[in-house]
Amino acid sequence: MIKTPAEIIAQAQTKINCLDIPAAKALYIANKEAVIIDVREAQNANDAKLNAAINIPRGVLEMQIGKHCPQPNNLILMHCAGGGRATLAALTLQDMGYTNVHAITAKFEDIKTEFD
Repeated sequence: MIKTPAEIIAQAQTKINCLDIPAAKALYIANKEAVIIDVREAQNANDAKLNAAINIPRGVLEMQIGKHCPQPNNLILMHCAGGGRATLAALTLQDMGYTNVHAITAKFEDIKTEFD
């Protein structure tokens, strides 16, 4: 049986830390070492991005994350356009050994309004 993307994302969300916007913002403000990773494609991030975010498209995340987050306990907040790719990316980082990864499961427009 083939799973739908929604089913895969829902399953991943049971294994990771998912945050709404207020909780993500509070965590970010409380931790000066926090890193926000935008896993959207570069073109989307170039069109509009959070001022504090680093764009690492999901397709190259494993190869580039170490440059920005060398320690496994770095606070990492993941976001995308709607929460799905951020969820899958957070699970990937968790599988890689990162221990303090959170996905912001909200629409980018709402995240941008609150964070910038």
